[in-house]
Amino acid sequence: MESPFAKRVRDVVRQIPRGQTRSYGEVARAVGHPGAARAVGTVMRTNYDPTVPCHRVVRADGSVGEYNRGGSRAKKRLLEKEGAVPAPLDTQ
Repeated sequence: MESPFAKRVRDVVRQIPRGQTRSYGEVARAVGHPGAARAVGTVMRTNYDPTVPCHRVVRADGSVGEYNRGGSRAKKRLLEKEGAVPAPLDTQ
């Protein structure tokens, strides 16, 4: 069973429009937990629900970060395809 926090995170991430990104911190603030960016990352790391576009959640510095469905390169390709590549274009 998912926690109320994880459900809220997934609900917020579902609302990120194609072609846009949000940082882990922005998602944390949107769910009412401004200091919980790492916890948002944990929820995204364990997300395999295709209705949750977790690839749209990036690091605060704009780098893509990791992706549980193919790594940072796959995440970057998805963002490029959507026209939402964050700057700088690193693959960390």
